[in-house]
Amino acid sequence: MAVTISNTPNPNALKFTVGVDVGGPATFVAGKESDDATASALLAIEGVTSIFMTADFVTLSKTPAASWDAIAPAATTILEERFGA
Repeated sequence: MAVTISNTPNPNALKFTVGVDVGGPATFVAGKESDDATASALLAIEGVTSIFMTADFVTLSKTPAASWDAIAPAATTILEERFGA
């Protein structure tokens, strides 16, 4: 299953559905170390501030100044590589 992206009520958050169990629930925040390789890779994307992982989706939050045009493709690539979507 390909990663699908959905809007949320928050314009600074997007839901990435991967179609397989991602574990969690777990929250990761920029500036705090994580031993989760997927979370670390997503937090390395410029502008990403936090990640929420549960069930079959990952929600990313960004700074208001960051652009989804740059974040979404990078996040999709990471999620496809990690979850084999």
